Amino acid sequence: MTGLVLTDDVVDPERDVVLEERRSRVDGDPSSQLGEAVAASLYMNHPYGTPIIGWEHEIEKLDRHDAIAFYDRFYTPNNAILVVAGSGDEVREAAQETYGKVARRADPGRRQRPREPEPRAARRVSLSDPRVTQPSVQRSYLAPSYETGEGDRPYALDLLSQILGGGTTSRLYKALVVEKAIAANAGCWYQGDALDDGRFAVYAVPRGEASLAELEVAIDQEIARIAAEGPDAGELQRAKTRLVADTIYAQDSQATLARIYGSSLATGGTIEDVAAWPDRIRAVTAEAVRDAARETLDRRRSVTGELLFAPA
Repeated sequence: MTGLVLTDDVVDPERDVVLEERRSRVDGDPSSQLGEAVAASLYMNHPYGTPIIGWEHEIEKLDRHDAIAFYDRFYTPNNAILVVAGSGDEVREAAQETYGKVARRADPGRRQRPREPEPRAARRVSLSDPRVTQPSVQRSYLAPSYETGEGDRPYALDLLSQILGGGTTSRLYKALVVEKAIAANAGCWYQGDALDDGRFAVYAVPRGEASLAELEVAIDQEIARIAAEGPDAGELQRAKTRLVADTIYAQDSQATLARIYGSSLATGGTIEDVAAWPDRIRAVTAEAVRDAARETLDRRRSVTGELLFAPA
């Protein structure tokens, strides 16, 4: 956290490595390109619309001065969270002895982050490429995170993602893959660990001659059904059991447990929030899941992305 020395001979080759990583993982992958386009369309005002690795033209201009400026601002003990998995007393003393000697260089404070305005229009992006071997459709909804959501809404969204698209017993998989046989795969996920509003996403991959339009219709039918009726008691209980069990199993790994606490603390949560999470999940009602679907899975809050094959 102190004394870092960087030279152009060190920084310039690493910048080229980042550029090559972007070219191979994003520019060379149509699916990743579509993902960037969807994110940029969903977040019209928020930094989440910018890819973590950055845009190529911006990466090209980075130099050692940018790296040092970032280091001086953020890599300081008063901006760090140390999570230790294991015995605490000796480690606490060692940490105080080690990091206590490092002087504060700056106080980043709570970053001023622009808030995403309430969406008013559904958006659609389409990417066609000769390298596409498997078409797909995805839709991302702007969704409250555990930091920005009120009451039990984030917990309800976590359960909704399990019921609607969490594995082979989910509604989307059973309807599109098993019953209608129009999809090779279907599911959804919820990004609730964001510092600001996150995403709730659904996706499907067509099977045989099925079109992306058919998949969208089937997805919308399942969303409309759960928004109107909510989950039944059995599937809600199964979703709760899966989520809580996954959390309990995660505690078998000290590294995973440390990461859970660290990520929560870094995004505005508390130790108490982590400890209370299983009970908050168990307390979610079917009505709360239904309301989460109604209010969050509104097409006006979404961006739909199509990945298509195009002849060269």
